[in-house]
Amino acid sequence: MIHLREIRFREQSVPAQAFPFNIPALQDLPALVFSSPVTFLVGENGSGKSTLLEALATAVGSVTVGSSDADRDPTLQQVRQLADQLRLVWQKRTRAGFFLRAEDFFGYVKRLGQMRVGLEMDMKRVDEEYEASPEPGRRGRSQLAQNLARMPYARELHAMESQFGRTLDTFSHGESFLELFQARFRPGGLYLLDEPEVPLSPSRQLTFISLLKHMVGQNSQFIIATHSPILLAFPDAEILSFDERPLQPIPYEQLEHVTLTRSFLNNPDQYLRYL
Repeated sequence: MIHLREIRFREQSVPAQAFPFNIPALQDLPALVFSSPVTFLVGENGSGKSTLLEALATAVGSVTVGSSDADRDPTLQQVRQLADQLRLVWQKRTRAGFFLRAEDFFGYVKRLGQMRVGLEMDMKRVDEEYEASPEPGRRGRSQLAQNLARMPYARELHAMESQFGRTLDTFSHGESFLELFQARFRPGGLYLLDEPEVPLSPSRQLTFISLLKHMVGQNSQFIIATHSPILLAFPDAEILSFDERPLQPIPYEQLEHVTLTRSFLNNPDQYLRYL
């Protein structure tokens, strides 16, 4: 399902030399059409793919996993001017979906771990207070009273574990990413992902491709910035190269990410001897 059909760029109202309007791939780009449920943005570091994805998330009003919503996220301040220049053309407007960056994911898992430890410490404190009986006012207090005092902390901890199975910080990075992704997924959404391969091993990237295929079958659309030749092989995906002028689709077999990786794997010594 293609929810977001096209991005049109309004007439620029800020100087072209100012970031992010000075990025070559974003200059003289009147429109960007999405013709597949899965679109990959590919290019060298600094080519503008993540910047455009961030501006798109801001323009859409996406929920930013691991941070505040995109329209309030302080790290997206610089791209808001670009977001203001985007006109979104929808085939079917959707409010489902989210924006996920690799760095937000790691911060999110860390905060969940800190929350879990805090809740467990609060429950331990309650138990110690109720079980220490030398104080006359607390001697003989019932198990029911102790359970009631623990309940708010236990309920919140249970909610975290119910949402993610085990707590995310007990998984490996790859496992926790896939667990989070599945837990937050809702059918019929627009999902904006920036370098989702970062926490994933090659085998986990194949698992992620399987998840994408399943989720596309549930009427979801994905726009993904990536460097991964594995993810880029997703069947029938459109690949937009930010290294081309103008920005345009490019076949998988012509991608430098693919040709360079294949050449290196076929003969690594040819490259390593010059390093």
